[in-house]
Amino acid sequence: MREITLSQAVNEALAEEMRRDPTTFIIGEDVAEAGTPFKVLSGLVEEFGTDRVIDTPIAEPGFMGIAVGAAMTGARPIVDLMFGDFIFLIMDQLCNQAAKTHYMSGGKLNVPLVLRTNLGATRRSAAQHSQSLQALVAHIPGLKVAMPSSAYEAKGLMKTAIRDNNPVVIFEDKLMYQDKAPVPEQEYLIPFGQANIKREGRDITLIATSSMVQVAEKAAEILANEGIEAEVIDPRTIVPLDEQTLLESVRKTSRAIVIDEGHQSYGVTAEIASRLNEKAFYHLDAPVLRMGAMDVPVPFSPALEDLTVPTPEDVAANARKLCAGEMIHAA
Repeated sequence: MREITLSQAVNEALAEEMRRDPTTFIIGEDVAEAGTPFKVLSGLVEEFGTDRVIDTPIAEPGFMGIAVGAAMTGARPIVDLMFGDFIFLIMDQLCNQAAKTHYMSGGKLNVPLVLRTNLGATRRSAAQHSQSLQALVAHIPGLKVAMPSSAYEAKGLMKTAIRDNNPVVIFEDKLMYQDKAPVPEQEYLIPFGQANIKREGRDITLIATSSMVQVAEKAAEILANEGIEAEVIDPRTIVPLDEQTLLESVRKTSRAIVIDEGHQSYGVTAEIASRLNEKAFYHLDAPVLRMGAMDVPVPFSPALEDLTVPTPEDVAANARKLCAGEMIHAA
């Protein structure tokens, strides 16, 4: 199977869906000639023109509102939000309008809209361009939230999102755009709410999102050299969440660590850990441990920034302690 980058995978998914459905269009800042700052959309405007790959002014609330209205009246817009940090600018359009329209119209209206944006620290982009804000939108009923961990997931989840009749938010890790993975040339979709067991194990479960899946896999390699078998699971979507796969794994291993790059307090790690504690309590030999980013603004200093997010060594150290029966106090 060929290997392509995550950037190429997203580009392919968008192009294929725009060819399939003429009501699909892309709107956002620098999406046409510039192809976004990360060049993910390069070449699309040449094929589809400026009527379907639409550059906007620097006015996130405005073009998000346009997309919500277009979705309500029959189109399938894909909103490109340059940085995930800018999501605060569009919270009313996303969380009060897109998320609630189907419910408040008694099911008469749908908002088949995709918001694609990014997340992640350790990119030297400072506090206003380095946040991981997936927990904010996962908290809102009516929104689906996908977090691809490789080029394969990025393409399959994007195509599923575009065909969904509900608003979907996709967070891509901006450090992963040039990471390669095997991606089939034939069409495929990845269903929402279907986790992927990346590595099987019997001693501890590592549940990780986005680029933290790679962190968990590297931690599992470290642990394997010490005779500890870690099972690594990528939920793929946090809304809907594949509880069944997570619970089956934890009931088998009796221990779990949940890893996400969002801030640890009130985040994705807390929600997943809570569900595991509620529904697999009598199978656990230790409390479910959470590992997220420090509850501080992301520093610009490389030396400080690198300390704010979980590393493979951190995950392996905590897994080692859990398997040894040591008590760990979350930061």
